[in-house]
Amino acid sequence: MLVLSSCIAGLRCRYDGSSCVNKNLLKGIDSWYIHVCPELLAGFGIPRKPCEISGGSGGDVLAGRAKIIDKDGLDITSLMLAGAEKALRICLENGVTEAFLRAKSPSCGYGRIYDGSFSSTLRPGSGIFAALLLENGIGVTEVL
Repeated sequence: MLVLSSCIAGLRCRYDGSSCVNKNLLKGIDSWYIHVCPELLAGFGIPRKPCEISGGSGGDVLAGRAKIIDKDGLDITSLMLAGAEKALRICLENGVTEAFLRAKSPSCGYGRIYDGSFSSTLRPGSGIFAALLLENGIGVTEVL
């Protein structure tokens, strides 16, 4: 079983109400998949304020060394963690072995995330959902 970020599957659930559907990926998947959006599972609406990881990456947030803040400076770490944990639970309950995620997001981002300055600067790293997946032995692949 595979999991996709809901935005890749075509849901208009990104912070700005858009999707980043990858039709080539969807055509190429030869097995069943589910999709999740940790930010919606956290209770955030669409649209919502952009947020970034400040002080590290997803693994640092999980370890308590970094936080997730929205563009107004509000610490939303606990809500984002709750959403990522719900998404992980869905994956584990469905026997997910591989995830396809996009870069940049503080939750689903894999490979590259924004640096926390809200200046569109990317740096190596992953979001909290990607970090949770990897910690639980679920492979992650970045979808461009």
